[in-house]
Amino acid sequence: MNKERVTLHTEKSIAFVTLNRADKRNALDMAMFKAIDKISRQLKQNREIRAVIVQGNGEDFCSGLDIKSVMSSKSSTLSLLGKWLPGQANLAQRVSYNWRKIPVPVIMVIQGRCWGGGLQIALGADFRFATSDASFSIMEGKWGLIPDMGANLAVRELVAKDVALKLTMTAEVISAQTALDYGLITQVSDEPLKEAVQLARQITERSPDAIAAVKK
Repeated sequence: MNKERVTLHTEKSIAFVTLNRADKRNALDMAMFKAIDKISRQLKQNREIRAVIVQGNGEDFCSGLDIKSVMSSKSSTLSLLGKWLPGQANLAQRVSYNWRKIPVPVIMVIQGRCWGGGLQIALGADFRFATSDASFSIMEGKWGLIPDMGANLAVRELVAKDVALKLTMTAEVISAQTALDYGLITQVSDEPLKEAVQLARQITERSPDAIAAVKK
């Protein structure tokens, strides 16, 4: 029996979301796409939470798309990329974009690989805390793909245009320190989860209406 691809638990008004496919480096198959989409939509409607922390189980945050699994089925590809109406986000885009729609701060805790679709997910958040040995890549170009999971806007917001073009065109793997220097992540830490919880606790002491308005 397959275990849950993504788990959710709440502690003192902070929601902890965990990508739970460690044996596959948290690579994104259809089950994980659907689970992230479902949980992020649930959190958008949850008025009890004050912050969200997203992390990956195991050695890696998320190594990207499980290409063999997703592309093995035409129906899977269609359900991932298809849209009901023009202008709406598809499933692949929602796993990044949905975090922006949650009216509380979303913090990513990153270790190991944060590549391709994993980075797209992380860029949907408001803050990204990473270990010093984490690595990052807009890896879609390696496979001849255009990175269109919803985070292209975030890349342009965070880094200079020429840096964004370089990272996207080369699919270069960069270190956490380089990602920090570029502005792609918020902080490098030996204990990123601890730092994320401290920030979340600090924000929960502020007006939830003000926080939601600032994020919007």
